[in-house]
Amino acid sequence: MLDHSLKGATASAFDYHALNAMLNLYDDQGHIRFDADRMAARQYFLQHVNQNTVFFHSLDEKLRYLVDEGYYEAAVLDQYSTDFIHRIWDAAFARKFRFPTFLGAFKYYTSYTLKTRDGQRYLERFEDRVVMVALALARGDETQAMAFMQEILSGRFQPATPTFLNAGKSSRGELISCFLLRVEDNMESIGRAINSSLQLSKRGGGVALMLTNIREAGAPIKGIENQSSGIIPVMKLLEDSFSYANQLGARQGAGAVYLNAHHPDILQFLDTKRENADEKIRIKTLSLGVVIPDVTFDLAKRNEDMYLFSPHDVAKVYGVPFSEISVTEKYDEMVGDKRIRKRKINARAFFQTLAEIQFESGYPYIMFEDTVNRANPIAGRIAMSNLCSEILQVNEPSEFNDDLSYRHLGTDISCNLGSLNIAMAMDGADLGATVETAVRALTAVSEMSAIDSVPSIRRGNDESHAIGLGQMNLHGFLARERIHYGSTEGVDFTRVYFAAVAFHALRASNALAREKGQSFKGFAASRYADGTFFDKYVTRDWLPATDTVRALFDRFGIALPDRAAWADLRDAVMRDGLYNRNLQAVPPTGSISYINNSTSSIHPIVSKIEIRKEGKIGRVYYPAPFMTNDNLEFYRDAYDIGPDAIIDTYAAATEHVDQGLSLTLFFPAEATTRDINRAQIHAWKSGIKTIYYVRLRQTALEGTEVQGCVSCTL
Repeated sequence: MLDHSLKGATASAFDYHALNAMLNLYDDQGHIRFDADRMAARQYFLQHVNQNTVFFHSLDEKLRYLVDEGYYEAAVLDQYSTDFIHRIWDAAFARKFRFPTFLGAFKYYTSYTLKTRDGQRYLERFEDRVVMVALALARGDETQAMAFMQEILSGRFQPATPTFLNAGKSSRGELISCFLLRVEDNMESIGRAINSSLQLSKRGGGVALMLTNIREAGAPIKGIENQSSGIIPVMKLLEDSFSYANQLGARQGAGAVYLNAHHPDILQFLDTKRENADEKIRIKTLSLGVVIPDVTFDLAKRNEDMYLFSPHDVAKVYGVPFSEISVTEKYDEMVGDKRIRKRKINARAFFQTLAEIQFESGYPYIMFEDTVNRANPIAGRIAMSNLCSEILQVNEPSEFNDDLSYRHLGTDISCNLGSLNIAMAMDGADLGATVETAVRALTAVSEMSAIDSVPSIRRGNDESHAIGLGQMNLHGFLARERIHYGSTEGVDFTRVYFAAVAFHALRASNALAREKGQSFKGFAASRYADGTFFDKYVTRDWLPATDTVRALFDRFGIALPDRAAWADLRDAVMRDGLYNRNLQAVPPTGSISYINNSTSSIHPIVSKIEIRKEGKIGRVYYPAPFMTNDNLEFYRDAYDIGPDAIIDTYAAATEHVDQGLSLTLFFPAEATTRDINRAQIHAWKSGIKTIYYVRLRQTALEGTEVQGCVSCTL
């Protein structure tokens, strides 16, 4: 066994894996070994990366080889002069980037960098990947390319995995990998949805599908009673489809399905995730999401029954699909309408079942339907979310002929994502410039994407130019500044920061609309066009309420927009429009958080020293960003912080995000279903739009009960 101390030994005496493992062992003074992890990152390069990287004598030789051998897309480089290509590469390497953690370096070289076709040798450094992404997204604009490179390499902006992994490569997947599809109540739409899921999954995409409009089990078909099989068989077909389209065995396809709480199959839908579910109905890999309107909570509060309505009958009565109806607004009317088949269950029993399933499996995701639609500035209804519950956009149904060709081409949704590192964005001092550069980069992803295999996705993307600018490293930044997550000051910072980001994102989209001479389709019917979206910003200032946060923005030299600036922006938007229909969405951020040295998304850390299992190497340890032995008190983990403080933090951000945020709720091991119900109600009352996973702390970390283990004792 390795000695816990490095005294009297050089780092090279240990391999990088052993050094990284020391991070989880206290030293002789009872301190966490942060130095060991930094040494592990260094030794990873010396012992592995450098020895397995293809060497080139010059940049010209490298690029010529990568183009000739079909690794790089020649058209990307051909847009620029040789002189500029040398300048941007020199500028990138002059920054002398270093990974501050072993896991960051390991993740990059394992999952992102370009490798030889046998997978054995590396063809890119981190700087190479950043430059190729910048060149691809800038599409020949040298100034823009340099700006993209600087924002990414500084850590201020990080494109999502599909973009960062694929941009500039010759053989590549799509630059976006998250999609939302409507499914209507006919066999043609179901068949098209399965085919679309296969097509998108083959290309590396995660797909969410809305099943709310499909008639329930036992409903009539062509007037013949008890003919419909309901939604469970459709879920089974979709699960098999995602399993089949597994991207050459690289990974399983990923899918989610959303169902309204007032659909008659809702209890069977939830039962598919029970631990003891019959194999005939059990859903193992498909994620579930439930859409809950306000009336459901009101009925539970009064301990009344909740009625479930036949989608087929609702569509016949109202002339539109069930998903286009506000259940809250039409509830009493539908209850009293004898033309609509209905059944009832107890509302409180429904929420109890919901909590039980979440307790067992972490599912389902929850979308608070009326909260989402009250906040939606775009004409039309939002009836579903995505695989990570942060995308909230309007889509339009398609209609099909008998041969599955389109009678009417509707619109479906794709997610163009990337996130700011809050700490680095604050350090950069020009938050507006960082946000604008990120918006332009994400807009480029939208404009460069044309997924013709699913025409409704192509049309939706072309008309909306929708993007999702996210955030990460909130907890890391707050802890670095010695502010407790969930404290008054922490919530105050979150509110002010997200208001500022919203301002700059809208300003950037407005500038794009002027430059391109067009707005997104449907702008004239939006709350942007009539100015009402801006009411809350022009009637009060979204400035710091606490001295601590006020001093923080002053110290970083970041100017914040006041109501006069918002009024000017409102006038500019009403006059010139917006190019992007949607601008912000905060995803969970996984791998990109590690390579960016960030805490994930805006939720708290799950552990001071996170333990991950990474393929053949086994356990890898990741220290929370900016953590030292002197500021540990600011790194309480999510289970200790509890759901209320997390909800309050997300609520402060949600108010300024036009789409959603992936909110995971964390509970201690002794939590009950009653605790989960309370958190759901708190989230709903606080204006939260969606809940992603529910997580309960395990009573023990399997295999880590070792005396002196940091992860077990903190």
